[in-house]
Amino acid sequence: MAIPFDPHELDPVEYGETRTTLSMDHESAVERVREVCLDAGFGIPVEFSPSELLNKKVDADRDPYYVLGACNPAIADRALDATDKRIGGLFPCNMVIWEESPGEQVVYHISIMKTARLLGLPVDDGEMDAIVADTGEMVEAVFEELEE
Repeated sequence: MAIPFDPHELDPVEYGETRTTLSMDHESAVERVREVCLDAGFGIPVEFSPSELLNKKVDADRDPYYVLGACNPAIADRALDATDKRIGGLFPCNMVIWEESPGEQVVYHISIMKTARLLGLPVDDGEMDAIVADTGEMVEAVFEELEE
């Protein structure tokens, strides 16, 4: 299947790619990201460790890798309406934490709201612009707090 655009030509800002590095052990990083997300107005309804699953199921020998599925219910509700419910295929807004090396954890996020826009999901562009702005402020607050 051909993609109608060259993804390598996209600026990471267009799909809301954000990352930072934390100098701490993996478990502490997961807890720190969880706390900061909660303080910024996200809930964490889903969380799991793909590395634990893969190490167990296929003997992958992966370094620690954890996903916190962040969600702000009021914004999620608005996004469902603004996309004829299709954005649910991208839910939740994941904050990923992986161990780059012992004592060095990468925190990574891609905006599902901006991704939805790139995929043409919005049926209400004005509302989607507002949702992108609202979630962008929340994610920015998370990463600013993590980088302090």
